[in-house]
Amino acid sequence: MNIISSVVSKVFQFYGPSNKNNVERTTKMEEKALEVYDVIRTIRDPEKPNTLEELDVVTEKCVEVQELGDDEYLIIIKFSPTVPHCSLATLIGLCLQVKLQRCLPFKHKLEIYIAEGTHSTEEDINKQINDKERVAAAMENPNLREIVEQCVTEPDD
Repeated sequence: MNIISSVVSKVFQFYGPSNKNNVERTTKMEEKALEVYDVIRTIRDPEKPNTLEELDVVTEKCVEVQELGDDEYLIIIKFSPTVPHCSLATLIGLCLQVKLQRCLPFKHKLEIYIAEGTHSTEEDINKQINDKERVAAAMENPNLREIVEQCVTEPDD
């Protein structure tokens, strides 16, 4: 009988309430990450007629979601430009910022980075695309705003 109660105790410890909550939280974060990915995958490349998904600039694995509080999330995106000297990496980051700010139905904080080792000036670009004032200033430029709109607008919008 002691063996059975010992096994039951171990099972309960492993599958107990705290583990169930962790599993539910992990599942919820994975669902949020897929929701984010569905928003960004259709952004079009500024130079090519392809989406960021088609060019492997963004993948499901590049999106991470963490819970900050009640219905508030930290979204971390690490995208990979097509070439290490991509001149449009900042513009792609801006497109990601704009589309997510417009389309996500939940409260969030957004961090967008170039995946480590995928661009020659990734540190500088990471600072630019996560600076709210620079993003706002860029969107005030009518030419830049038009390019961003072309990239983030869905084909049937």
